[in-house]
Amino acid sequence: MSTSSPEALLTAPGQLFEMAEVEVRGTVIRTWKHAPLHFPAVLEASRGHGAKDFVVYEDERLSYEDHYRRAATLARRLAEEYGVAKGDRVAIAMRNLPEWVIAFSAALAAGAVTVPLNAWWTAPELEYGLADSGAKVLIADGERAARLHGSDIAARLIVARADGWDLPPGARLFDEVLGEVAADARPPAVEVGPEDPATIFYTSGTTGRPKGALGSHRNLGQAPMSVAYALARTRARAGADPYGGMGGPRVTLLTVPLFHATGCFAALIPTMFSGGTLVLMHKWDPERALQLIEREKVTAMTGVPTNAWQLLSHPSLDKYDISSLGGVGYGGAPAPPKLLERLNTRLPSRTASNGYGMTETTALAIINSGPDYVAKPDSIGLPVAVCDVKICGPGGEELPPGEVGELCLRGPNVIMGYWNRPAETAETFIDGWVHTGDLARVDEEGFVYVVDRAKDMVIRGGENVYCAEVEAALYEHPAVEEAAVIGVPHEELGEEVGAVVRLAPGASADPDELRAFLRERLAYFKVPTRFWFRDGELPRNPAGKLIKTRLRQEVLGA
Repeated sequence: MSTSSPEALLTAPGQLFEMAEVEVRGTVIRTWKHAPLHFPAVLEASRGHGAKDFVVYEDERLSYEDHYRRAATLARRLAEEYGVAKGDRVAIAMRNLPEWVIAFSAALAAGAVTVPLNAWWTAPELEYGLADSGAKVLIADGERAARLHGSDIAARLIVARADGWDLPPGARLFDEVLGEVAADARPPAVEVGPEDPATIFYTSGTTGRPKGALGSHRNLGQAPMSVAYALARTRARAGADPYGGMGGPRVTLLTVPLFHATGCFAALIPTMFSGGTLVLMHKWDPERALQLIEREKVTAMTGVPTNAWQLLSHPSLDKYDISSLGGVGYGGAPAPPKLLERLNTRLPSRTASNGYGMTETTALAIINSGPDYVAKPDSIGLPVAVCDVKICGPGGEELPPGEVGELCLRGPNVIMGYWNRPAETAETFIDGWVHTGDLARVDEEGFVYVVDRAKDMVIRGGENVYCAEVEAALYEHPAVEEAAVIGVPHEELGEEVGAVVRLAPGASADPDELRAFLRERLAYFKVPTRFWFRDGELPRNPAGKLIKTRLRQEVLGA
């Protein structure tokens, strides 16, 4: 079967994945014709699933009806008690909990822009996100709230699961704010359109400071259709009924944070849209994942390559009944070369999927799965039907198949730009195309191959670590004269963070001291696990920029 025939079948007029052309910000793009235009449409439709389990967390179960009523009630509380109006920002800072999902839905239902903050951030990082977004309210769990003593957000802080945590004075409890949830609860009457702002997800910036990726309601509504299309295309290319897997219960084990685009747009929203069940984990643990797959009859697992690798490597893999698991999907980080081979050996007949996307593309844009992934395991696959791909040369010219250049994407999933960053928006989003910073090529069949990252970033187990931020923190140490942060290959995590350091004359410091210093300033995943010390100056080019390729070769031999 050619690469075009499944697409033609699935997108034909009258089909579920029929497309339509619309003009968005001056560019004509293809969209999923039958996708919801905004989040309130997704929320209203979800209520039709009634008493069915929507979210499972430990021994707790939240039905679709309960979720709707709680989200509608909280949306009213935000509007009536906190003055949240259309366009205001409501931030969320918590680990994966049912309250995260309720808060996300409530903020959007109130017409606000939801701002998920990284739960691993330290107090200064959280305060930066709150100040940069101008958040009117923060909904946090006890652990995150306890970090914000002295912050001016305390009077606008709503705290879930506060037991055992020292909360800032003035904070209110989530259940207290929610109060009585009526059977006929309805969200406030707020009109939103497809091009209204919906979300701000923070991603790494060129200065090392995170920048807010501003997504629209159209971006959000198109995302679940892209996921559904990818599943249908995989079945079609395998010679099966493309819609055959859509009628049964889809139970997804989420192993990545909801504050990541993957967790939210490739798992949460598609689950809500399709009436499936989302199983949350308190924290990633491969044996606990096996237990949950067996207990909840999980049909699909979504995460980063590290999750799949650790699951397949666990000595208890054969002790659990995981026969329900039909698919293992991952993305967000380089997949170890042997991962697909190991998956096919340990879990034969399961469908493996390797997806490519960014915060700037509302998660999924390109996917390789099923027989295509087996045939071309080094490719990230084909773009979903509404997305266009081109490879650009240094001058912005489009390159022919086989040539390496910058990967650029266009489609209804491309976000509006960066929050309050007009210069960086203009640099990255050009005529409807997002310039990804990844170096790639496309073969004659349209399969995309990422060959390197042009951006100086380390992706550790799915977490983006911007090198400039870590380097800036290292330079705060009085003993550090020069520092360069690099990615170090890691079998499970894809990469880990490494640092090459030159100490000031007469100064002394060891790795443990530097790590302790950084832990007070950075989230744990950004702290280098390996250090190399040099006596001479670090290599630089004539412009004074560090030559990290030479450094990597010197310290890693590659």
